Amino acid sequence: MGAAILSLVTLSIVPLLSACSTSGSGAVAATPSVATVDLPPLINQVTTIPLVLHEPVTTTSTSPPPSTLPLEVVEATGVPIEAVGRRSGEGARRAQERLLELGFWLQSANGDYGVTTRQAVMAFQKFRGLEPNESIDETTAAALSERQSRVRGRADSGSLIEVDKTRQLMFVVVDGRTEWAINVSTGSGIPYVERDSTEWGKWVRGDSQTPDGIFTVDREYEKGWRPGDLGEIYRPKYFNGGIAVHGAYQIPAYPASHGCVRVSTPAMDFVWSADLMARGSAVWVHSTD
Repeated sequence: MGAAILSLVTLSIVPLLSACSTSGSGAVAATPSVATVDLPPLINQVTTIPLVLHEPVTTTSTSPPPSTLPLEVVEATGVPIEAVGRRSGEGARRAQERLLELGFWLQSANGDYGVTTRQAVMAFQKFRGLEPNESIDETTAAALSERQSRVRGRADSGSLIEVDKTRQLMFVVVDGRTEWAINVSTGSGIPYVERDSTEWGKWVRGDSQTPDGIFTVDREYEKGWRPGDLGEIYRPKYFNGGIAVHGAYQIPAYPASHGCVRVSTPAMDFVWSADLMARGSAVWVHSTD
């Protein structure tokens, strides 16, 4: 029985052109017919943009990377941030205000320890080299309380989305200044074989890679959840074939996607509402090690 199943899988698998493609964006059915969808043409050309890029640097577990730009120093808090764990309340509200001050995006400093607060805490922990556990523990509270520089990516010029695969962070860079850092999960690098979620009897496979390079946002889907071969993705902004920045329910502390760049659904709504990834804008994907 096992051999028969293996044989069926082997014969039915069809390759994808890219990892997080949606239905009809590259997967070919086991029959001679090819599924089509009414989308703008894909643009896979790498685009050159004016950037001043740093060489990869080695950082300590508690320090952000050095830069040629002057540091934007944020003074220590007058009253230390409390170790509130994941509890809502006044202590959480003060931590939220501090995270926003340091450049880690979240929806509101309202004291509710919700999804965007957990994601902002994890982004801060990743940037500072702490354990990314979503919780304001004693170590994280002390780090938030200290005098330190504001968050910054490696791009010193231009306006773009910078995805750091090593830190698993996305930086929103406007005119050379990092405005926000957002927690992400990129491709796991683990090959997969899965049933097509949109067509019974068809299989898809890939290697879960998020390739490095400078790309251009070339298509998007604004209306909400979009069904695809590998499941639904939320309001995607495509920049490399079928690879997109998109919202998802789960954004863990490690690379876990099929190749796309996952952010929380509220963060994806923010990207849309603030027009941070308009068509034609640049996306730089890199590793820092």
